[in-house]
Amino acid sequence: MLKGQSKFAFLAIGVIIVLVINIATMSFSFALTSIDQKRQITLTAMLEDQGDPSRWNTLILPALQELRARHPDKDMQLNYTTFPYAQARLQMLKALTNQTSIDFVSLDQIWLGEFAQKGLLTDLTNLTQDWGRSPEWYQANWDGGIYQGNVYGIWAWTDVRGIWYWKDLLDEAGVNPNSLETWDGYITAAKKLSSVLMPRGIEGIHLTGANHSPDLWYPYLWIMGGEIVELKPGHPTKGSYWFPTYNSSEGVRALEFLKQQVNAGIKPQKNHFWGIEFLDRKFAVMIEALQHHIGERFPITSPEKKHEFEQRVGFIPMFPVPDKNHHTSSLMGGWELGIPNTSIHKDLAWEYLTILVEPRILAPYLAAHSNLPTQIPIGEGPYAQDLNASTPYYDELISMLKVARNRPSIPEYPQLADNIRQAIEQIYNGTKEPKQALDDAAAVSAKVLGW
Repeated sequence: MLKGQSKFAFLAIGVIIVLVINIATMSFSFALTSIDQKRQITLTAMLEDQGDPSRWNTLILPALQELRARHPDKDMQLNYTTFPYAQARLQMLKALTNQTSIDFVSLDQIWLGEFAQKGLLTDLTNLTQDWGRSPEWYQANWDGGIYQGNVYGIWAWTDVRGIWYWKDLLDEAGVNPNSLETWDGYITAAKKLSSVLMPRGIEGIHLTGANHSPDLWYPYLWIMGGEIVELKPGHPTKGSYWFPTYNSSEGVRALEFLKQQVNAGIKPQKNHFWGIEFLDRKFAVMIEALQHHIGERFPITSPEKKHEFEQRVGFIPMFPVPDKNHHTSSLMGGWELGIPNTSIHKDLAWEYLTILVEPRILAPYLAAHSNLPTQIPIGEGPYAQDLNASTPYYDELISMLKVARNRPSIPEYPQLADNIRQAIEQIYNGTKEPKQALDDAAAVSAKVLGW
């Protein structure tokens, strides 16, 4: 009897041991599975390629390393796709409209209103309030990420337009660079430069006739006190809404200055290479956001190289003004970062976005590519030294951020810009006078805006 009981006991113990081992094995397997699920997280991004898709790695990888350090329990990966500028907006719109899961995107500042109005972007307002860093942005750059009072994008870097000139070419033509600061002086200088330099195939002053020609006209509108659009009550469906005002008397006067340039023999240039044509000495003077293209012809590898460039090329941080009683202006472009509504990792995407724009992460990227900062601690703080060393006329460019403006963040802006472009084209080809061209364009723009 004892032997039977003993066998039974041993059998029971064996069963228990097997059950314990199985349970332990199942628990261990489940634990591994749970850990694996926590650790394997892949963020996705759609980005404009900045003219060089590999450029993003110099920003994305340091930020990803920081994100991984903050989350050692997670296997953080990032997959991103880049598109050239001409394709990026439509590709992003298509993907997000089709509910493709994307965790963050880069947006041209002028696209923000359209993406936000269509409900494709996450409202970041509460997140930015908790973050508390908004006062560190230049005001115009922070405002450029806002649509209808809410924050949808963080403006990461910018550019600004001013007057660039070859010192020796102006000397050869007997043109004082200071004369370029006023409208009359600018026109007189154009004639003198062309008369001396054209026989050698060098044009005096560049005039933009490409698709983005409105960007080089807006500062003259703002100098005169005009606006592209203004809020107006009585909209058929929206109460108060934007109404085109660029055809004001200030706008007409601004467009007349472009006509003066054409009448002075300045030829509008339809093919545009963002300043490379100036750096190749095809023009003596050019108004452009040239700073981040200088390295393509004159690599700034040391303070000495920067000094050499500044000895040859001059820069005036302004657009020409009618007279010294008018304050100058300029236009800012640049790129914003946003989080699509389709993101399935919004908290991590926001954390990653904030890392991307941390000065210690972002400043080296800006310095490497001569992009201008949107943050005061980078523009004027301890990080400015490296940017100053790699960007000719850095202090002058930074000074322009306080007078430069951005285009309206409204969904209809691209259509309005095209209407204005057509008006400018009509001045260039002589088919209309400035007032008629702007009035006709504004009538079309009013319909676009629903009036």
